[in-house]
Amino acid sequence: MSATAARTTGEPPDGALTHRQILTILSGLVLGMFLAALDQTIVSTAIKTIGNDLNDLSAQAWVTTAFLITSTIAAPLFGKLSDIYGRKRLFMLAIVIFVIGSALCGLAQSMYELAGFRAFQGIGAGGIMPLALAVIGDIIPPRERARYQGYMMAVFASASVLGPVLGGLLSGTDSFLGTAGWRWIFYINVPIAAFALVVIAKVLHLDHVRRERRIDWWGSILLAVGLVPLLVVAEQGQSWGWASAGSFACYLIGAAGLAVFVWVQHRMGDDALLPLRLFRSSTFSVASAQVTIIGMAMFGGLSVIPLYLQIVKGASPTKSGLLLLPLVAGLMLASLGAGQLIARTGRYKIFPVVGSVLMVIGMCLMITLGADTPLWRTDIYMAVFGIGLGLNMQSLVLAMQNAVPAKDMGVASAASTFFRSIGGTLGTAIFLSVLFAQAGTKIGHEYAKAATDPGFVAAGKAHPDQLAALHQHLGGGLDDTSFLNGLAKPLSHPFFAGFSAAGDVVFVIVAVLLLGAIVLSTRLKEVPLRMVSGNQARSEAETAAAVKEAPGGGAPETQVIPPVEAADVPRAADGPAPADVPGAADLPRPADQLPDGTRTDAAADRS
Repeated sequence: MSATAARTTGEPPDGALTHRQILTILSGLVLGMFLAALDQTIVSTAIKTIGNDLNDLSAQAWVTTAFLITSTIAAPLFGKLSDIYGRKRLFMLAIVIFVIGSALCGLAQSMYELAGFRAFQGIGAGGIMPLALAVIGDIIPPRERARYQGYMMAVFASASVLGPVLGGLLSGTDSFLGTAGWRWIFYINVPIAAFALVVIAKVLHLDHVRRERRIDWWGSILLAVGLVPLLVVAEQGQSWGWASAGSFACYLIGAAGLAVFVWVQHRMGDDALLPLRLFRSSTFSVASAQVTIIGMAMFGGLSVIPLYLQIVKGASPTKSGLLLLPLVAGLMLASLGAGQLIARTGRYKIFPVVGSVLMVIGMCLMITLGADTPLWRTDIYMAVFGIGLGLNMQSLVLAMQNAVPAKDMGVASAASTFFRSIGGTLGTAIFLSVLFAQAGTKIGHEYAKAATDPGFVAAGKAHPDQLAALHQHLGGGLDDTSFLNGLAKPLSHPFFAGFSAAGDVVFVIVAVLLLGAIVLSTRLKEVPLRMVSGNQARSEAETAAAVKEAPGGGAPETQVIPPVEAADVPRAADGPAPADVPGAADLPRPADQLPDGTRTDAAADRS
């Protein structure tokens, strides 16, 4: 009896896992994902406090950019190594690196020192998210994957909600256990990571057959050579001058590094960090470009919102974290809803299209934000943007995984994280640079207008000490904005109006950028979702390859028994072959003849 026939109804096909087995593995993955997702958001609401404490708020872009640079470069390397050595050991290594970096961040004494430790932490973060997605791709078919990705998105959303709140709460505490509150933002990762490692070691049992492949170390080095100078000039170009000698040096080094990187990828073939053959799929190529744009909008555009809420609206770090709940709730609900619909219908192209349109609408609404905009309107605008973001996130990753062979699941999953991080790194560096460059000009313009306003003049006469402090701090830049808390409202309002106007410039750029996402989403070719998991598809491909390589180039070699000739078998004149003759049972017989030689009623009637 065949294996298929022996299985009971409802049992998964060969190579598939049961629902319970999948949930067991998922419990280990979500802890790692929670760790990485929490760190992406927990710093956003605390960065103002950290910058003020370390006396260098304008350098905050380096703290975020350094993390994104290393996580971007590490993602494809972890993906390729996991395809060779297995997911589990690489997943645990990524968590260990991440937690060591977290502990070091808590010890930082300057913003640039913090940026260096965040860079080390980013190496671990670069492996956590893509490897978790790769494991899911290995064990769950694309058509069913959305069902389980709902659990992962719930964890991601929970971390996104908890991160800003926890970051605001800790950074708003002057001291906790004898240490500045904001340092616990990084220390809190240590016990979570220890628990995650224990759970993963116990529940994450994955079969892996090692494949002898070359490791593309040169590709990793050249990727860093190509990306780092471009990211540096994106962050420093405003102060250096976009046409300065330093900027042009970065352009040339970055362009040369990326050109050589592409050449090395071509020479490495299937062993490349990012195999170029993957881009022959229009679905993979279009989705990669769209993920990059979404990353720029998500990390870059949203980096402005917490600063707007804290500086302009005067929200505490804790409150600004809570004020981001509408955005996170929209993201979570849209992602869960899209996942359920994809699982039922097998269609996914519509979600990036609708999501990109909603993101443009949400960003256009944010352009109207000003110093006097009520918070309820800000919440609605963020919710619209969050819904659009949620419709894009899951569907684009699914499209990229489904468009490549199962053997490249690790590379494809890492590629989705890689391109999102590329976009996020560029977006954060460029948009924060634009924000602070525009802020000085816009704030100066607002104070020039206020110089003739009677309310401002009266407040200046009533509080000459505050007016003097205002001029002193404005001349020193935006490294510390805590002085605004003690100013009379007429004196501080022009600052808030100027800063929000600078934020509007960023929102305009993001909205224009997202128009490209709409165009790309309409060109996304919808490939039918596979009904088997990555492991099953990989097993089928290996079996087919073994069949092809068998002697004769066809079916595997088997023992062939020569047929018994009918003339050699003694039989009655009109009867069947004797049952005791060797090979007689294997002789072909008419379809209407029974094994004992008798014929069916229909055959008897015909005779």
